[in-house]
Amino acid sequence: MGWSWALVFTGGGCGAAARFLLSRWIGMRTGAVFPLGTMVINVSGSFLMGLWMGLGQALGGHGLLLLDVGFTGAYTTFSTFSFETGRLLEQRLLAEAVAYQVGSVSLGLLAVMLGHWTGGAIA
Repeated sequence: MGWSWALVFTGGGCGAAARFLLSRWIGMRTGAVFPLGTMVINVSGSFLMGLWMGLGQALGGHGLLLLDVGFTGAYTTFSTFSFETGRLLEQRLLAEAVAYQVGSVSLGLLAVMLGHWTGGAIA
């Protein structure tokens, strides 16, 4: 196990801080009911996850622990995604809730595939 926990801890702290700052920045600029900040974070995080996986061996085990498990694991947020969908449904904003769900999942899948392809091309 060695220092693996320290890599995950460091990456996770940076990822959580990045999520907080980016979400706040987007929220202050949009002020919309639609949770664009979380959507941007999860889609960009999906790209990063694919990128790290595409780079795989070039990053090595320690790089993957730091960037994939630590940073991206803390940067992306399924719980906030679920909560915000529930909030849209509570407000009877069905179209927005469906757009958020379908858009996040579809764009996330495309982003992870693009990231994986990009990482493979770089490596």
